[in-house]
Amino acid sequence: MLNHIKNIFITIYTAAIGSGFREIATGLSSALIGLFAMAAGWLGGYDKPLQFLIVLMLADYISGVAGAFKTKTVSSDIMFWGGIRKITVLFVVGLAALVDDWVQPGAPVFRMAAILFYAGREGLSVVENFGVIGVPWPQAMKDFLMQLSEDKTKNNPAKPEHPDNDQSA
Repeated sequence: MLNHIKNIFITIYTAAIGSGFREIATGLSSALIGLFAMAAGWLGGYDKPLQFLIVLMLADYISGVAGAFKTKTVSSDIMFWGGIRKITVLFVVGLAALVDDWVQPGAPVFRMAAILFYAGREGLSVVENFGVIGVPWPQAMKDFLMQLSEDKTKNNPAKPEHPDNDQSA
């Protein structure tokens, strides 16, 4: 498999050396489309639930960055690990799709459960980020989110009270 991937990149590279910009752009776009198709296949297909999860992941990332800019707590380390978390979510969805194909082909039970679980988490995170940005919410929603995030401040490495930021040691 690795030799096959290596041969594909060598072919693309050697074709790009003797080509103009238009051929290079066409080759790169074809390669990217192929990679996205391969990833969608590994994730169990590109259907509406997966689209919904990906849109929520993008909304969470963008609203999180906007909230960090507003509160002046932008951290490249937190943004990096947020991206890694998103990739890990997609990895879990892919593993769930593989388990579905192994246990009961044609019935995406585990994949759907993983997508719905992570869509719920991402949706809650988007709502929290919107609260940080300043979107007005009903008091009942604020109370509910406050209960969910009581321990979150203790687990946020960007906050000074996080155990990793202990300056006394």
